[in-house]
Amino acid sequence: MTEQPGRRLLLVHAHPDDESINNGATMARYAAEGARVTLVTCTLGERGEVIPPGLGHLTGAALGEYRLRELTAAMGELGVRDFRQLGGAGRYRDSGMMGIADNDDPDCFWQADVDEAAAHLVEVIREVRPQVLVTYDENGGYGHPDHIQTHRVALRAVELAAEAGVEIAKVYFNRVPRSLAVDAFGRLERDLPGLPFAKSAAVDDVPGVVDDERVTTRIDGTAYAAAKAAAMRAHATQITVAEPYFVLSNELAQPLFTTEYYELVRGEQAGAEETDLFAGTEETR
Repeated sequence: MTEQPGRRLLLVHAHPDDESINNGATMARYAAEGARVTLVTCTLGERGEVIPPGLGHLTGAALGEYRLRELTAAMGELGVRDFRQLGGAGRYRDSGMMGIADNDDPDCFWQADVDEAAAHLVEVIREVRPQVLVTYDENGGYGHPDHIQTHRVALRAVELAAEAGVEIAKVYFNRVPRSLAVDAFGRLERDLPGLPFAKSAAVDDVPGVVDDERVTTRIDGTAYAAAKAAAMRAHATQITVAEPYFVLSNELAQPLFTTEYYELVRGEQAGAEETDLFAGTEETR
């Protein structure tokens, strides 16, 4: 392992399992290289749809508690020791999918005051002092209210932390280049008859798909493919894995990407295509 004690990466996600799907290989790689990897999850996913019939009785707070245990197991697979819930476990509840009555719950994350929620994240930023933060774009990747709110809270926290004298050098959004997604779904269609999944999702079902030119950064996590798959399997209420594919509760197969892609939205880009989220940052040793 190459020791890199000055590298500090903060990821901000909406629910347990989002981190493993979007960034599992990246997290495993940087943790193995000695960086401090910190995950903040904004809700416990209390309104998630449960896949295994034997766990179908789990709802609400009981499901949230179970998903926190799944998250703990997933972080063990990725080698990440620092993972937290925004404002403490259960502070903000899952809001459910956009347009349902659950969005109006005053305790749900969608209804949270952005500055108040961001203040909780600023506490983490001031402690960890990350050079790099990763989160979603303004649509939350695919329009889920908790993902959109996570974007708002994360970027507001970056602003508030800067006002307090803690600058984050680089901010990235999770991305998937469209050409890669098209190729991967082409392989999936050919492989589908031999898989335990009946139907395929579509390219635009994948959060964060954008035209290739918007992608600034590629993190090769192929050496950590097994760790990412294991972390995703740990979220068994939400994900079924059959490498190199997986399904969510909609039972539509998707590719499991082990090279992960990002768009730099704040900070200086280091070269035409970055292969390191920390490229160009100063490492505090």
